[in-house]
Amino acid sequence: MSTSTIDADIATPASAVQIVDQHIVEIVSDSGEGAQTCGQMFADLCARNGNGIWTVEIIPAEIEPPSRSRAGASGNRIRLGSKPVTNAGDCADIVVALNEQVLYSRIDAGALRPGTTVFVDKTWAESPDDDIRRRYAEAISDFNARSYFVVESPIEAECRKHTDDPKKGKNMWVLGLLCAIYDLDRSSVGANIAKRFAKKGEAVIQKNLALFTDGYDWALAHVQQRYRIPAQKHTQPMVVMNGNQAIGLGIMAAGIEVCSMYPITPATSASHFLAQALQDAGGFVHQAEDEIAAIGFAIGASYAGKTAVTITSGPGLALKTEFLGYAVMAEVPLVIVVVQRGGPSTGLPTKIEQGDLLAALYASPGDSPKIIIAPATIEECFHFMITARKLAEEFRGPVMVLSDANLATGQQPFPKPQLQTDWLAAPVDQAAWDQSVPPFAWDAETGLSKRPLPGQRGGEYVLTGLAHDEESHVAYESAINQKTMEMRSRKLAVLQSALQPPKVHGDPEGDLLVIGWGSTLGCIEEAVDQLRAEGKRVSSVHLRFLSPMEPGLKQIFQKFRRVMTVEVNYSDPVGAPYITAESRRYSQLAQLLRSQTLVDIDCWGQVPGSPIPPSKIAAELRRRLDTFAKEN
Repeated sequence: MSTSTIDADIATPASAVQIVDQHIVEIVSDSGEGAQTCGQMFADLCARNGNGIWTVEIIPAEIEPPSRSRAGASGNRIRLGSKPVTNAGDCADIVVALNEQVLYSRIDAGALRPGTTVFVDKTWAESPDDDIRRRYAEAISDFNARSYFVVESPIEAECRKHTDDPKKGKNMWVLGLLCAIYDLDRSSVGANIAKRFAKKGEAVIQKNLALFTDGYDWALAHVQQRYRIPAQKHTQPMVVMNGNQAIGLGIMAAGIEVCSMYPITPATSASHFLAQALQDAGGFVHQAEDEIAAIGFAIGASYAGKTAVTITSGPGLALKTEFLGYAVMAEVPLVIVVVQRGGPSTGLPTKIEQGDLLAALYASPGDSPKIIIAPATIEECFHFMITARKLAEEFRGPVMVLSDANLATGQQPFPKPQLQTDWLAAPVDQAAWDQSVPPFAWDAETGLSKRPLPGQRGGEYVLTGLAHDEESHVAYESAINQKTMEMRSRKLAVLQSALQPPKVHGDPEGDLLVIGWGSTLGCIEEAVDQLRAEGKRVSSVHLRFLSPMEPGLKQIFQKFRRVMTVEVNYSDPVGAPYITAESRRYSQLAQLLRSQTLVDIDCWGQVPGSPIPPSKIAAELRRRLDTFAKEN
């Protein structure tokens, strides 16, 4: 493929459509130009067409970043496939950039490769600002030197035919461009645009339709590359949504009627979704004055008999820890969703990280055992909310659901859930409480106890965060404190006894076993499959239960020569200055597995602020295998 710049005004369209199994597309712009909306709509259209998709939002860390800057890049990455897609993939095949500077942020992230087709809005070549013209010309020269296939495109000029403010029209024009390039039927787009802009009136709908049509027609007349990704005909109804929407729907499907929250990126959109929809299911969303009040309100609602949910991210979790310990001590059912982001402190508020596992497990003072589960797919984000409520009520305590920014904003199709009545919470028991039964009548074997409710006749009892006996009386006696600690811990052992060992992806024995959790499932398994195709004896296991962990892990590990985790949280690289076998800090799941199984588990923890591409995981696993071979 030629790498010289093409003036798309005179380019000759291709005579045939190329069939490909998958492609990765990115749209990037300044914040506020609608690139994320364009990406979401394009992904939704492809999913409805029958393609597998996975999306990743490209979000600047600042609320109002400077325009035409690397830091200000905003947009979306869409991976399309003829089969189900489980992760964001490696380098992009096509990138549409509404200015040349935002493209550099994607280059810095390693998102492009030689041969990537880059559509760049060439309006900046004619800017009245000398510096902008110079920077544009230098960038185009640089892109060519990097062997990108550069197509300078008159995006703003075309949009001005339909609107005086092209900033608000470029996204729909680019949507038309992409739909033409990927041979999507334009007739299916009109209803989608009408729905998207329905609240803004017919005039806005028609303007956006005109922009879309112009972009589509322009691409047919001027763009050389055209592709078709064969679509699968689904045998059952499908839905397309992101992880935060799936969490919101799962909350409603679970029969949870109260969500108490305080806005925090990247968890807020789940609460926004519920604020619009939960009332239709008979519930309501309470926006508290801060994170502490939000969990306090949720505990109060749960104590009254209706298990509530509170949704937050890492910094919010830090503020909720005292009340989390209270819920453990008082044995109040509660669901906490933590949508992880980069840390510590404010960290990377719009970027992915899996850095909150140890905080979730250990942040509360004293011994505060709690159930922690982590969905690995967007579909699991839905179903795990149902599981979380049931576990919270059955085991009478808090259940934490660890999602992350990759799941939260990523879109993926999955089979439409067929709602079941047993998903819903049972009606509040209003029968009189047997007053001969104390409020904490712990079963000596399981640690479980039936919970009285304040609304039951005789069910009133004092709720306290102090050490207490079965009658909920404050008690400092050493024997009582020892017993209550044992009872709260025993419940986790009971839950683990009901779990099944995790499934091994690949052979049950080999040279290397890779352990993951959360949204890394797809990229780890794709990397493992690459190495297995090369004849490498590599397998993987993905954990969903993190406290308690699934049973049988040590037995699985012992069948492999080496075991390591791949995580999106920090670990010290081997061989770095001052890093020794004694001083090295391991990634978070690796720490837990080492202490629980006493197996020498290695790790590869990376914090790039974005999903780790399968090729990078495969390269690291390949390097490890080569090192092991040399050592032996």
